[in-house]
Formats: sequence, C-alpha cells, structure tokens
Amino acid sequence: MAYKIIASQCTACGACEFECPNAAIRMKGESYIIDPAKCSECDGEPARCAGVCPVDNTCVPA
Repeated sequence: MAYKIIASQCTACGACEFECPNAAIRMKGESYIIDPAKCSECDGEPARCAGVCPVDNTCVPA
C-alpha cells in the first residue's frame, strides 16, 4: 500500500517532494501527488513524506 496526499489539505510547500527517496512525489495542479507505483513506503521505515509535512494527516497511507 502506498501513501497518498490529501489534495485539499496540501499547502504545496514542496517538503515531501525533496524527502522522497524514490522520486514518487510530484506537483500536479496546485498540490502534490504520490505515484503509488513508485512509493515503497520508505521500505518499512517511518514515511519521510509524512514526517516532513507541516500539515497533520496530509500524507497518509492509501
């Protein structure tokens, strides 16, 4: 299961894009999205995208 970004909560700060080790996060429209085919959930480690997101519960398990 990959992570997803709740578009209505995303502030488009870009912190998650630079933290993703798999380049699974990109800008689409006015917010970021996560490509589920590229997301490895940080291989069992705490999800980096969720860890750097300034808005709670925006990067969440899909």
